[in-house]
Amino acid sequence: MGESLFLKIIRAHLVEGEPLPGQEVAIKVDQVLTQDATGTLVYLELEAMGIERVVPLAVSYVDHNTLGIGPENPDDHLFLRTAASKFGAYFSPPGTGICHQLHLERFASPGKTLLGSDSHTPTAGALAMVAIGAGGLDVALALAGRPFFMTMPEVWEVELSGQLSPWVSAKDVILELLRRLTVKGGYGKVFEYRGPGVFELSIPQRATITNMGAELGLTTSLFPSDTRTRAFLWTQGRGKEWLPLMPDPDAEYQGKQTLNLSTLEPLVALPSSPDNVVPVREVEGLKVDQVIVGSCTNSSFYDLALVAEVLGNSDSPLKVEFAIVPGSRQVLDLLEETGYLQKLVRKGARILEPACGPCIGMGLAPPSGGRSLRTFNRNFKGRSGTQDAEVFLASPEVAVATALKGEITDPRRLGTPPRIPKVVSNWKADNLILPPPEDPSSVQLRRGPNIKPLPSFDPLPEVLEGEVLLVLGDNISTDDILPAGPEVLPLRSNIAALSQYAFRNLDPSFPSRAREAGIGFIVGGENYGQGSSREHAALVPRCLGIRAVLAKGFARIHRSNLINFGIIPLKFANPSDYSLFKKGQKVRLTLGDLLGKIEAEVLGEGIKIRLVHDLTERERRTLLKGGALNL
Repeated sequence: MGESLFLKIIRAHLVEGEPLPGQEVAIKVDQVLTQDATGTLVYLELEAMGIERVVPLAVSYVDHNTLGIGPENPDDHLFLRTAASKFGAYFSPPGTGICHQLHLERFASPGKTLLGSDSHTPTAGALAMVAIGAGGLDVALALAGRPFFMTMPEVWEVELSGQLSPWVSAKDVILELLRRLTVKGGYGKVFEYRGPGVFELSIPQRATITNMGAELGLTTSLFPSDTRTRAFLWTQGRGKEWLPLMPDPDAEYQGKQTLNLSTLEPLVALPSSPDNVVPVREVEGLKVDQVIVGSCTNSSFYDLALVAEVLGNSDSPLKVEFAIVPGSRQVLDLLEETGYLQKLVRKGARILEPACGPCIGMGLAPPSGGRSLRTFNRNFKGRSGTQDAEVFLASPEVAVATALKGEITDPRRLGTPPRIPKVVSNWKADNLILPPPEDPSSVQLRRGPNIKPLPSFDPLPEVLEGEVLLVLGDNISTDDILPAGPEVLPLRSNIAALSQYAFRNLDPSFPSRAREAGIGFIVGGENYGQGSSREHAALVPRCLGIRAVLAKGFARIHRSNLINFGIIPLKFANPSDYSLFKKGQKVRLTLGDLLGKIEAEVLGEGIKIRLVHDLTERERRTLLKGGALNL
């Protein structure tokens, strides 16, 4: 049997292991990206390891914490600018663009590997790149020249046929897969897109699909490198980086999904999960208060030009608050050059700077109890910045129709869709992304008072006794563990200050109870730690004394983050044992040297159960040392 494209790229980068599903492999990393919400910690980790210069091509983007409501964010930006110069990374200043859109434009390259401290790093799979999101410490190790270790995923074929109907978009492709498979359906898998329908999709459309593949729990997603890829790279002035890359015609896959693009209709994800998907026609007429088009999922020139043209052609005023978020300065410049920006401005659209912004609750929160329809990738409860708001996810086509009507509207009611011409930007924003200096000897790190050293941790003992501090359900996200937003995000480089926000929206008493307990445990359901790659969601609980999480299952990135900071991810040998645990119980874990099964005893209740793990030998050594930095 032939090989998938993913397997071909992995073999070309293989350092250790055999690339068989379920086996641990280590791969060489060609490129690394960080963003400021995670990047400050990454560079503090590099400093703690004594690293002087990064090895792969590295880009430090500032796109998350761009609100300057105090000195904390500007201090982090200055630290990152000087750290990039000192360690040898490119630096993208705030307002230049969203990291995933910018990386597609300036750096992503077919056949290479990319590791990023952001869960939506797989966006670059649109250009046939094996792009994987990871926790910051794994990224720091890759910057230091270490290979990236992962469990080899299954590779599934997604065969696309047909072509998208008018007013149906790539967003509907990924929403349909989420409807079928749920947010847990991609765990331990890579989706590789094939078939005649692939050529019908532009690179921005492919990027929408690979970006939101993260919501399926996929390790990454991948499209072939074809003439569409070559054309995109040519428009970015990087045509020489193109090379054709395809899976073998008889490639072997571990599973398959088929999707006829012609049968799709406009879809929408209802609150408060990306997999709560229904056809738009089923919820038409639902009043909304706000519509936003943008984020790393849908902020390309085409997405925003389409919205501008529909608005410009309509005599109706906007019925709701409406905003657009360009993905990059290049996109914004091209909108201005082609006249689309004027149409947006004259229609009353709010124009936000090219940054993540409202996607992470950084501005433009909905009103209390309000409804917001967004083209974003996540709609977890409270993520928008308003705890009781309802957030819907849909395509730019649905968004603009909804903005004109003031209620969720099927865009097919708008008649014939406008034709958006293919244009090429004359300006690439290269002058805005700062290369590292050849001689960094004179660079001094600028460190604001909010930037604190990393905490240190003890090795793992053979027996742990502590308190069950929380018992949680399925699909607990990293937003649940540690919220985003303008109040919390500026503290990402100050772990002690950040810790007061742990589980704030689920149990505000958690930080104080954890400190009082000394050693604590968390009990969770399926898919614990889904969502963002933020390693702070593991680091902060560890600083509060959490030493193990007992769950039915873990999201991939968060599981690695727990291990990196010395928290043991344990599963129930019998899932029904989950029901035996309640908050406040005293539990003894007998760990030994973390080999085989582990016993948990609920003290004073006569309950003893077995726990299991799937730790590799490397992960076991990491935990016994107390975390990856110790190792």
